[in-house]
Amino acid sequence: MPFLGQDWRSPGWRWVKTEDGWKRCEPFRPALEDGNNQLNDVSHTVIISGDDENEEVYSTEDCEFAAKKRKKDHFRNNTDSQCFYREKWIYVHKESTKERHGYCTLGEAFNRLDFSSAIQDIRRFNYVVKLLQLIAKSQLTSLSGAAQKNYFNILDKIVQKVMEDQYNPRLIKDLLQDLSSTLCILIRGVGKSVLVGNINIWICRLETILLWQQQLKNLQMNKQVNNGLTLSDLPLHMLNNILYRFSDGWDIITLGQVTPTLYMLSEDRQLWKKLCQYHFAEKQFCRHLILSEKGHIDWKLMYFALQKYYPIKEQYGDTLHFCRHCSILFWKDTGHPCTASDPNTCLMPVSPQHFIDLFKF
Repeated sequence: MPFLGQDWRSPGWRWVKTEDGWKRCEPFRPALEDGNNQLNDVSHTVIISGDDENEEVYSTEDCEFAAKKRKKDHFRNNTDSQCFYREKWIYVHKESTKERHGYCTLGEAFNRLDFSSAIQDIRRFNYVVKLLQLIAKSQLTSLSGAAQKNYFNILDKIVQKVMEDQYNPRLIKDLLQDLSSTLCILIRGVGKSVLVGNINIWICRLETILLWQQQLKNLQMNKQVNNGLTLSDLPLHMLNNILYRFSDGWDIITLGQVTPTLYMLSEDRQLWKKLCQYHFAEKQFCRHLILSEKGHIDWKLMYFALQKYYPIKEQYGDTLHFCRHCSILFWKDTGHPCTASDPNTCLMPVSPQHFIDLFKF
């Protein structure tokens, strides 16, 4: 009976996307071509072992088996010549079929989509942090042991990146706050809720989170020494255009604390009105009108009030994409082996919440 793998329709080759289309990837051929030729020669010879009295003649099939075994041993031992091609996509399936068996999990997705490398890309950093924050709020109890390990390894790398580069510390502070609050509730009600793993491990993780919070609290921003132009040297209309590019109200407030000029620009009513119109609908404005002492709408207070009741639009430099034709989740710039005639029509951007929903069973 033939052996059936996870997908019996697949020939088992790995494919790489090029300008001319998808081509088969054979990473071992250049480095081991000479060794393979020698091993192939062995498979066509007759091996005689032992003394003249006890000599054994192996058949061609035995020789081929020995040659294949030597090839495998050569691949395992010769680490310098290994060059593995790793796809950064995952097939999302929620039930067993004739072609595929088993289920994909969050832990498997962390590995296959390589989130550890994704946080080094400034376009994907906010996306990964938001994803971890949503998991911290609602999915901690459903994480397997492998998923927990991957989750906290990625979290550790995020904290180290923020400590080294001082990049977006407010975002990671919010993540750690949500994570510590959730863990405190779950640890207190250990008899009522289910946490996979020993309770002492989770207590150690909570202590690590508290340590990270203290380190971020004591984080000192490095003062940049630059004798050239600074932000304050830009014309007012350019500074105003920069503020209008922000989609987060807290970023506007933070930038307004740099200089008195930026503070004046950050208090512009029209700026906050545009921000409210970008994130919320007009029907939502009518339910939460806030007027100033002069009788005008206070758009700044309106933004933060509406933020409590309605979700704001999420904006990321790069997101995961889902192919409806192949049921594959992947980073758009890495691609995937799509069989559709027009792959672009099958792609759908995946928000962090949608990502979590894909792995709920």
